[in-house]
Amino acid sequence: MYVVGIDLGGTQVRAGLVDEKGRIVRREAMPTRAREGQEAVLNRIATLVRDVCADVPWNSIRAVALAVPGPVDPYTHTVRLAPNLAGWRDVPVGDLLSEKLGRPVLVGNDANLAALGEYRFGAGRGIDHLIYITVSTGVGGGIIVDGRLLLGHKGYAAEVGHHVVLANGPRCGCGNRGCLEALASGTAIAREARVAVAMGEETRLREMCEGDIWRIDARMVGEAARAGDDVAGRVMQRAGHYLGIGIVNLMHIFNPRRIILGGSVMKAGRLVTEPMWEAIRERAHTAYLEDFDIREASLGDDVGILGAAALALE
Repeated sequence: MYVVGIDLGGTQVRAGLVDEKGRIVRREAMPTRAREGQEAVLNRIATLVRDVCADVPWNSIRAVALAVPGPVDPYTHTVRLAPNLAGWRDVPVGDLLSEKLGRPVLVGNDANLAALGEYRFGAGRGIDHLIYITVSTGVGGGIIVDGRLLLGHKGYAAEVGHHVVLANGPRCGCGNRGCLEALASGTAIAREARVAVAMGEETRLREMCEGDIWRIDARMVGEAARAGDDVAGRVMQRAGHYLGIGIVNLMHIFNPRRIILGGSVMKAGRLVTEPMWEAIRERAHTAYLEDFDIREASLGDDVGILGAAALALE
Protein backbone atom coordinates (compact mmCIF):
# COMPACT_ATOMS: atom_id res chain seq x y z
CA MET A 1 0.00 0.00 0.00
CA TYR A 2 1.06 3.57 -0.71
CA VAL A 3 0.05 7.12 0.13
CA VAL A 4 0.67 10.37 -1.71
CA GLY A 5 2.13 13.35 0.11
CA ILE A 6 1.64 16.80 -1.42
CA ASP A 7 3.65 19.89 -0.48
CA LEU A 8 1.55 22.83 -1.70
CA GLY A 9 3.50 26.07 -1.99
CA GLY A 10 2.86 29.45 -3.53
CA THR A 11 5.15 28.80 -6.50
CA GLN A 12 5.41 25.01 -6.75
CA VAL A 13 3.44 21.88 -5.92
CA ARG A 14 5.58 18.85 -5.06
CA ALA A 15 4.23 15.32 -4.77
CA GLY A 16 5.68 12.04 -3.62
CA LEU A 17 4.46 8.47 -3.79
CA VAL A 18 5.41 7.12 -0.37
CA ASP A 19 5.40 3.58 0.98
CA GLU A 20 4.55 2.57 4.55
CA LYS A 21 8.19 2.87 5.65
CA GLY A 22 8.42 6.49 4.53
CA ARG A 23 10.41 5.84 1.38
CA ILE A 24 9.63 8.18 -1.51
CA VAL A 25 9.19 5.86 -4.46
CA ARG A 26 8.55 8.55 -7.07
CA ARG A 27 8.48 12.35 -7.14
CA GLU A 28 6.80 14.85 -9.39
CA ALA A 29 6.47 18.65 -9.31
CA MET A 30 4.82 21.42 -11.27
CA PRO A 31 4.24 25.19 -10.93
CA THR A 32 1.33 26.18 -8.70
CA ARG A 33 0.16 29.05 -10.97
CA ALA A 34 -2.18 30.32 -8.28
CA ARG A 35 -3.24 33.27 -10.44
CA GLU A 36 -5.17 30.89 -12.68
CA GLY A 37 -7.64 30.35 -9.85
CA GLN A 38 -8.58 27.78 -7.26
CA GLU A 39 -10.18 25.25 -9.63
CA ALA A 40 -7.16 25.28 -11.93
CA VAL A 41 -4.81 24.63 -9.02
CA LEU A 42 -6.96 21.77 -7.73
CA ASN A 43 -7.05 20.22 -11.21
CA ARG A 44 -3.27 20.55 -11.41
CA ILE A 45 -2.87 18.81 -8.05
CA ALA A 46 -5.17 15.97 -9.19
CA THR A 47 -3.10 15.56 -12.36
CA LEU A 48 0.10 15.53 -10.31
CA VAL A 49 -1.29 12.81 -8.04
CA ARG A 50 -2.18 10.64 -11.02
CA ASP A 51 1.24 11.20 -12.58
CA VAL A 52 3.13 10.23 -9.44
CA CYS A 53 1.01 7.07 -9.13
CA ALA A 54 1.39 6.05 -12.78
CA ASP A 55 3.56 3.00 -12.04
CA VAL A 56 1.38 1.42 -9.35
CA PRO A 57 -2.22 0.14 -9.29
CA TRP A 58 -4.66 2.89 -8.34
CA ASN A 59 -6.30 0.63 -5.76
CA SER A 60 -2.97 0.42 -3.91
CA ILE A 61 -3.26 4.12 -2.97
CA ARG A 62 -4.64 4.33 0.57
CA ALA A 63 -4.99 8.12 0.84
CA VAL A 64 -3.67 11.50 -0.27
CA ALA A 65 -2.65 14.32 2.08
CA LEU A 66 -1.64 17.94 1.53
CA ALA A 67 0.67 20.16 3.59
CA VAL A 68 -0.55 23.75 3.21
CA PRO A 69 1.04 26.98 4.50
CA GLY A 70 -1.47 28.88 6.62
CA PRO A 71 -4.38 28.09 8.94
CA VAL A 72 -6.09 24.79 8.23
CA ASP A 73 -9.05 23.10 9.90
CA PRO A 74 -7.67 19.55 10.13
CA TYR A 75 -11.02 18.15 11.24
CA THR A 76 -12.87 19.20 8.07
CA HIS A 77 -9.75 19.34 5.85
CA THR A 78 -10.56 22.93 4.94
CA VAL A 79 -7.97 25.58 4.12
CA ARG A 80 -9.03 28.60 6.15
CA LEU A 81 -6.53 30.96 4.55
CA ALA A 82 -3.51 30.44 2.33
CA PRO A 83 -1.72 33.81 2.07
CA ASN A 84 0.38 32.70 -0.92
CA LEU A 85 -2.65 31.42 -2.86
CA ALA A 86 -4.91 34.24 -4.02
CA GLY A 87 -8.55 33.70 -3.14
CA TRP A 88 -7.97 30.60 -0.99
CA ARG A 89 -10.21 31.26 1.98
CA ASP A 90 -12.43 28.55 3.54
CA VAL A 91 -11.72 26.13 0.70
CA PRO A 92 -12.88 22.52 1.43
CA VAL A 93 -9.83 21.09 -0.31
CA GLY A 94 -10.25 17.62 1.17
CA ASP A 95 -13.78 17.17 -0.20
CA LEU A 96 -13.04 18.81 -3.56
CA LEU A 97 -9.96 16.70 -4.28
CA SER A 98 -11.55 13.54 -2.95
CA GLU A 99 -14.30 13.96 -5.54
CA LYS A 100 -11.73 14.28 -8.30
CA LEU A 101 -9.55 11.38 -7.15
CA GLY A 102 -11.94 8.92 -5.54
CA ARG A 103 -9.60 8.58 -2.56
CA PRO A 104 -9.64 10.05 0.96
CA VAL A 105 -7.85 13.41 0.96
CA LEU A 106 -6.57 14.95 4.19
CA VAL A 107 -5.19 18.46 4.74
CA GLY A 108 -2.90 19.88 7.43
CA ASN A 109 -0.82 22.94 8.24
CA ASP A 110 2.68 22.52 6.80
CA ALA A 111 4.58 23.18 10.05
CA ASN A 112 2.35 20.81 12.02
CA LEU A 113 2.84 18.11 9.42
CA ALA A 114 6.59 18.73 9.39
CA ALA A 115 6.55 17.86 13.09
CA LEU A 116 4.59 14.69 12.31
CA GLY A 117 7.01 13.79 9.52
CA GLU A 118 10.10 14.24 11.71
CA TYR A 119 8.38 12.21 14.44
CA ARG A 120 7.54 9.31 12.18
CA PHE A 121 10.45 9.28 9.73
CA GLY A 122 13.14 11.72 10.90
CA ALA A 123 14.97 13.10 13.91
CA GLY A 124 12.05 12.40 16.25
CA ARG A 125 11.63 8.66 15.69
CA GLY A 126 10.91 6.94 18.98
CA ILE A 127 10.38 10.22 20.85
CA ASP A 128 6.74 10.58 21.91
CA HIS A 129 7.12 14.09 23.39
CA LEU A 130 8.76 16.52 21.01
CA ILE A 131 8.49 19.99 19.53
CA TYR A 132 9.52 20.85 15.98
CA ILE A 133 10.47 24.46 15.24
CA THR A 134 11.32 25.85 11.83
CA VAL A 135 13.20 29.16 11.83
CA SER A 136 13.18 30.68 8.37
CA THR A 137 11.42 33.72 6.88
CA GLY A 138 9.00 33.20 9.76
CA VAL A 139 8.89 30.84 12.73
CA GLY A 140 6.50 27.89 12.74
CA GLY A 141 6.22 24.59 14.51
CA GLY A 142 4.35 21.53 15.61
CA ILE A 143 4.03 19.67 18.89
CA ILE A 144 3.82 15.94 19.53
CA VAL A 145 2.37 14.90 22.89
CA ASP A 146 2.10 11.21 23.83
CA GLY A 147 2.83 10.32 20.23
CA ARG A 148 -0.02 12.43 18.85
CA LEU A 149 0.02 15.71 16.99
CA LEU A 150 -1.39 18.49 19.17
CA LEU A 151 -4.16 20.24 17.21
CA GLY A 152 -6.25 22.18 19.71
CA HIS A 153 -9.95 23.04 19.75
CA LYS A 154 -10.07 24.43 16.19
CA GLY A 155 -6.90 22.81 14.91
CA TYR A 156 -4.82 25.98 15.18
CA ALA A 157 -2.51 24.90 18.02
CA ALA A 158 1.29 25.11 18.04
CA GLU A 159 1.77 28.55 16.47
CA VAL A 160 5.07 28.68 18.32
CA GLY A 161 6.27 31.70 16.35
CA HIS A 162 3.50 33.86 17.76
CA HIS A 163 3.95 33.55 21.48
CA VAL A 164 5.37 36.73 22.99
CA VAL A 165 8.96 36.65 24.24
CA LEU A 166 9.48 40.41 24.64
CA ALA A 167 6.62 42.59 25.85
CA ASN A 168 6.28 45.68 23.64
CA GLY A 169 8.95 44.30 21.33
CA PRO A 170 9.09 44.85 17.57
CA ARG A 171 5.90 44.57 15.53
CA CYS A 172 5.29 41.12 14.09
CA GLY A 173 3.73 40.40 10.73
CA CYS A 174 0.70 39.03 12.61
CA GLY A 175 0.08 42.49 14.08
CA ASN A 176 1.20 41.69 17.62
CA ARG A 177 4.40 42.90 19.28
CA GLY A 178 7.30 40.88 20.60
CA CYS A 179 6.46 37.52 19.03
CA LEU A 180 9.24 34.98 18.71
CA GLU A 181 8.95 35.39 14.94
CA ALA A 182 9.53 39.15 15.27
CA LEU A 183 12.80 38.54 17.13
CA ALA A 184 14.38 35.31 15.86
CA SER A 185 13.26 34.80 12.24
CA GLY A 186 15.24 35.52 9.11
CA THR A 187 12.99 38.53 8.58
CA ALA A 188 13.84 39.83 12.07
CA ILE A 189 17.57 39.31 11.51
CA ALA A 190 17.46 41.25 8.23
CA ARG A 191 15.40 44.05 9.83
CA GLU A 192 17.84 44.55 12.72
CA ALA A 193 20.83 44.57 10.39
CA ARG A 194 19.20 47.12 8.07
CA VAL A 195 18.48 49.40 11.02
CA ALA A 196 22.12 49.21 12.11
CA VAL A 197 23.35 50.13 8.64
CA ALA A 198 20.78 52.95 8.33
CA MET A 199 21.92 54.33 11.69
CA GLY A 200 25.47 54.58 10.40
CA GLU A 201 27.07 51.78 12.42
CA GLU A 202 30.43 50.57 11.16
CA THR A 203 29.85 47.24 9.47
CA ARG A 204 30.95 45.40 6.37
CA LEU A 205 27.27 44.86 5.59
CA ARG A 206 27.28 48.33 4.01
CA GLU A 207 29.75 47.18 1.35
CA MET A 208 28.16 43.76 1.00
CA CYS A 209 24.79 45.27 0.16
CA GLU A 210 26.43 47.90 -2.09
CA GLY A 211 24.56 50.68 -0.32
CA ASP A 212 21.11 49.15 -0.82
CA ILE A 213 19.99 48.04 2.64
CA TRP A 214 17.00 46.17 1.19
CA ARG A 215 19.44 43.63 -0.24
CA ILE A 216 20.42 42.61 3.28
CA ASP A 217 18.97 39.25 4.27
CA ALA A 218 19.68 36.74 7.03
CA ARG A 219 22.11 34.81 4.86
CA MET A 220 24.20 37.95 4.28
CA VAL A 221 24.16 38.79 7.99
CA GLY A 222 25.35 35.28 8.84
CA GLU A 223 28.14 35.53 6.27
CA ALA A 224 29.31 38.85 7.73
CA ALA A 225 29.16 37.48 11.28
CA ARG A 226 31.29 34.47 10.33
CA ALA A 227 33.83 36.91 8.89
CA GLY A 228 34.08 38.65 12.27
CA ASP A 229 31.76 41.61 11.75
CA ASP A 230 30.71 42.87 15.20
CA VAL A 231 27.36 44.32 14.14
CA ALA A 232 26.33 41.18 12.27
CA GLY A 233 27.51 39.03 15.14
CA ARG A 234 25.42 41.05 17.60
CA VAL A 235 22.33 40.68 15.40
CA MET A 236 22.76 36.90 15.15
CA GLN A 237 23.39 36.65 18.89
CA ARG A 238 20.20 38.57 19.61
CA ALA A 239 18.17 36.20 17.42
CA GLY A 240 19.69 33.14 19.09
CA HIS A 241 19.05 34.59 22.54
CA TYR A 242 15.35 35.11 21.90
CA LEU A 243 15.06 31.71 20.24
CA GLY A 244 16.44 30.27 23.47
CA ILE A 245 13.88 32.19 25.54
CA GLY A 246 11.10 30.89 23.30
CA ILE A 247 12.38 27.34 23.71
CA VAL A 248 12.46 27.71 27.51
CA ASN A 249 8.81 28.81 27.50
CA LEU A 250 7.88 25.75 25.44
CA MET A 251 9.94 23.47 27.67
CA HIS A 252 8.17 24.70 30.79
CA ILE A 253 4.72 24.31 29.23
CA PHE A 254 5.10 21.01 27.34
CA ASN A 255 8.10 19.30 28.97
CA PRO A 256 9.35 17.76 25.68
CA ARG A 257 11.97 15.04 25.52
CA ARG A 258 13.40 16.58 22.36
CA ILE A 259 13.22 19.77 20.32
CA ILE A 260 13.98 19.54 16.61
CA LEU A 261 15.17 22.66 14.81
CA GLY A 262 14.92 23.23 11.07
CA GLY A 263 14.74 26.11 8.62
CA SER A 264 17.25 28.26 6.77
CA VAL A 265 18.27 30.39 9.78
CA MET A 266 19.55 27.31 11.60
CA LYS A 267 22.13 26.86 8.84
CA ALA A 268 24.02 29.65 10.62
CA GLY A 269 24.99 27.00 13.16
CA ARG A 270 26.86 28.16 16.26
CA LEU A 271 26.12 31.82 15.53
CA VAL A 272 22.55 31.03 16.62
CA THR A 273 22.87 27.89 18.73
CA GLU A 274 25.50 29.20 21.18
CA PRO A 275 23.42 32.18 22.42
CA MET A 276 20.34 29.93 22.23
CA TRP A 277 21.88 27.37 24.60
CA GLU A 278 23.19 30.12 26.85
CA ALA A 279 19.65 31.43 27.30
CA ILE A 280 18.28 27.92 27.84
CA ARG A 281 20.83 27.00 30.51
CA GLU A 282 20.36 30.34 32.23
CA ARG A 283 16.55 30.25 32.33
CA ALA A 284 15.30 26.65 32.19
CA HIS A 285 14.61 24.83 35.43
CA THR A 286 17.19 22.08 35.81
CA ALA A 287 14.49 19.40 36.04
CA TYR A 288 13.42 20.20 32.46
CA LEU A 289 16.98 19.73 31.18
CA GLU A 290 17.18 16.15 32.42
CA ASP A 291 16.96 13.60 29.60
CA PHE A 292 16.39 16.46 27.14
CA ASP A 293 18.14 17.28 23.89
CA ILE A 294 17.91 19.43 20.79
CA ARG A 295 18.51 17.92 17.36
CA GLU A 296 18.77 19.21 13.83
CA ALA A 297 15.84 18.35 11.55
CA SER A 298 16.76 15.50 9.22
CA LEU A 299 14.16 15.41 6.42
CA GLY A 300 15.38 18.52 4.59
CA ASP A 301 13.37 19.57 1.54
CA ASP A 302 11.29 16.39 1.75
CA VAL A 303 9.71 17.39 5.06
CA GLY A 304 6.53 18.67 3.38
CA ILE A 305 5.97 15.51 1.34
CA LEU A 306 6.85 13.16 4.20
CA GLY A 307 4.86 15.14 6.75
CA ALA A 308 1.77 14.90 4.55
CA ALA A 309 2.50 11.22 3.96
CA ALA A 310 2.68 10.64 7.71
CA LEU A 311 -0.79 12.16 8.06
CA ALA A 312 -2.15 9.96 5.28
CA LEU A 313 -0.65 6.85 6.85
CA GLU A 314 -2.27 7.64 10.19
